[in-house]
Amino acid sequence: MASADTSLLRGAPFDDPAYLPSRIPSAYNPLHTFELPKGAEKHYHQQYADLYFLRLAQLKKAVKQRAEEAWGDFTLGDEKARMVDRVLDVRQGELCWVVGTVYMELGLKPNILDDIAKEHWIAAPPLRETYTSQSGHDGMMLEDESGRLRVFGESLSSTSVTGCVLAALGTEQSDGTFQVIATQYADLPRQPQRWERDDSELAMQKQNPPKRERSGKIAIVSGLDMTGADDDDLSLGLLVEYLTGELGGPPDQSKASRLSRLIIAGNSLSHASPILSRDDFNAKKAGKRHYGYDASSYDPAPTERLDQFLADILPTIPITLLPGETDPANVALPQQQLHPALFSQSRQYANPPAQSNESREGLDSVTNPWEGDIEGYRVLGTGGQTVTDLLKYVEDVNVLDVMEMMLRWRCVAPTAPDTLWCYPFQDDDPMLVKDCPHIYFAGNQKKFAKRVIVGPADQQVLLVSVPKFSETRCVVLVDMETMGVEVVKIALMQPKS
Repeated sequence: MASADTSLLRGAPFDDPAYLPSRIPSAYNPLHTFELPKGAEKHYHQQYADLYFLRLAQLKKAVKQRAEEAWGDFTLGDEKARMVDRVLDVRQGELCWVVGTVYMELGLKPNILDDIAKEHWIAAPPLRETYTSQSGHDGMMLEDESGRLRVFGESLSSTSVTGCVLAALGTEQSDGTFQVIATQYADLPRQPQRWERDDSELAMQKQNPPKRERSGKIAIVSGLDMTGADDDDLSLGLLVEYLTGELGGPPDQSKASRLSRLIIAGNSLSHASPILSRDDFNAKKAGKRHYGYDASSYDPAPTERLDQFLADILPTIPITLLPGETDPANVALPQQQLHPALFSQSRQYANPPAQSNESREGLDSVTNPWEGDIEGYRVLGTGGQTVTDLLKYVEDVNVLDVMEMMLRWRCVAPTAPDTLWCYPFQDDDPMLVKDCPHIYFAGNQKKFAKRVIVGPADQQVLLVSVPKFSETRCVVLVDMETMGVEVVKIALMQPKS
């Protein structure tokens, strides 16, 4: 935690503390958008179809407005395009446009109904690199509360996945399919001004905004993949020394002092517990167990190593911790916070439960996805599952293209609950992007990439693909004043043979 003189970086034992650089404080105001109800209020009795209808109802107005602006005066030959309210109201040969939710029918997409038909004991489905097949049987449909309409067209080839809401312009063919010649989607929503939420909360409390100094940088790392083995110690130790300012001399310490917050974007631990197949379960059941629990299968080393890692960093820099696919959190999105019982050492740096507008200066264990305000800018981030799953629907599209389309569709997880497990929301879909972020990052990607996209109202969003640290040894730094991005590689030089 911060000391009274704000000297956060550690120096040599006999250095004069007056010469130590001071850590730039972090202006941090998290949101609780993706937190699920507690206790009996959280249940899974609802139908998932309601989530699609809810998504369509919340986005239809924005999509319709964009389509009217684009096609209000559009004519083909002597025929003017008109809107139809439902997909089943489309008539053959008429030029029209309709709003609906996309459903992709893909040959390699996992189907839970097929698994149930084979056996009642369901094992985890095998990992697939892609859902598209080469058989030519893949198809696309547009659906709403009235029914489904099969659609095709070149404009749909690489920009549409299950769950996205769009408007399609075209004509119905003699075989009942709808040939699409153009599409429109909601595009980026309104983007809040910098410090808008912080200043409004102070105004409600009848307080004047504080005088704000130049902002620092945030460090984003993902895919630590801790196993508890000795192989992790060297690279993770160097990462700790870099973040705490112990690596290098005074110039390096001065640069490290500009880091105001660390974000760990999922997959901090290496392995999750898979669902056993029936044969494996029976073999395990026949073994020696005590009250249904096999103590020999539990390895506390990875969790203890993560706890020690956090405890080494937290005295000097606050941390926002997102769970990931391999972390001990619920599988269904949105993943909830990692339980504080996992962190016997580092949880002493976590603030007690607080109101949603309280700034946290220690360990903040959050959800995945997550959003909040850092240095007045809206930041949205995920552990990467949503991006990885969406890439299986499309071909010849990179990570940044997928991230951009998610924002323009205004949905951070369009493929949930089709191929991503998700909580069955009934009243509101938190996966919808209601406020345009200034920064959108996705963790656990294959390589680093960045892009700035611009919206119809001059919104600017910085997209950042954060690579796995366990594979690339890279940490991404974002300057919260200039929005500049740089990558620091934590690795040892191999000796020349």
